[in-house]
Amino acid sequence: MADVLAEHCELIPVLNRFGIRIGVGNHTLLELCEADELNVDFILTVLNVYLDDSYLPDTSLTLFDAGLIADYFQRTVENYIEVLVPNIEKHLNAFIALSGSESSELSMLRQLFLRFRERMTGYLQQMAEDENDDLPDDLLHDLKSILIKHLSREYNQNLAYATIFSVHSLEKDLAAHNRLRNKVLRPKLNELDHTAIQELQQSISDEHNHRQNASSDRALTNRETEILRLIVKGHTNKEIADELNISHNTVLTHRKNIIAKTGIKTVPGLTFYCIRNGLISM
Repeated sequence: MADVLAEHCELIPVLNRFGIRIGVGNHTLLELCEADELNVDFILTVLNVYLDDSYLPDTSLTLFDAGLIADYFQRTVENYIEVLVPNIEKHLNAFIALSGSESSELSMLRQLFLRFRERMTGYLQQMAEDENDDLPDDLLHDLKSILIKHLSREYNQNLAYATIFSVHSLEKDLAAHNRLRNKVLRPKLNELDHTAIQELQQSISDEHNHRQNASSDRALTNRETEILRLIVKGHTNKEIADELNISHNTVLTHRKNIIAKTGIKTVPGLTFYCIRNGLISM
């Protein structure tokens, strides 16, 4: 498996969604799946769809349980929202900070990303309940195109490349994800009647809520991170509510979630957490 991942690094986040992490040693995929009681045939189907846009899994589709398929898509949605989109933001913020944060064109570039993040997050959250449409990537395409074609050459090239690479990685993942939905999820759902689909959606929703409740150290959402930065800067709840144009109760809810996820209650402790995780500088 190590040789495959060395040649196709884009499969690493895909395997992460199944709980398979890097550090695979000399184990085969079958050995890794047997150790964690995973369905190796389904994982192979997913990997083949990601690697080959002409791959058709028709012969093996009937072997897979609909719940298994839907759960994978739910985990993918969570991975996009909590990992891949924030990864782009991290690189973009570093690029802007070291290239001239006062630049008007960089400011517009960040606004484009924020628009993409808002649209993508809302779309992904909706997709968790509605599997009818492909994921949008036109704003993602524009972000990459602007970075490559339309920015001044005076900016930091290494950080620009890191941002472009993170955008490109998500762009490729989204394209493969859409193929997987069209070739695997939709045909399987077509086999189910209305009642079975409703039961499946409820089952996935219950599993999602269970994972949320059982995992107190999940990554902070973008909004929680935004509020956390304001907290450590000394803003009151009312000031945060006014600045972000949200209610006071919403701020309190986010603060409770931040405490639950970090396990930290004090402002000095949260400040350390921010510095340790690169959310603010010294």
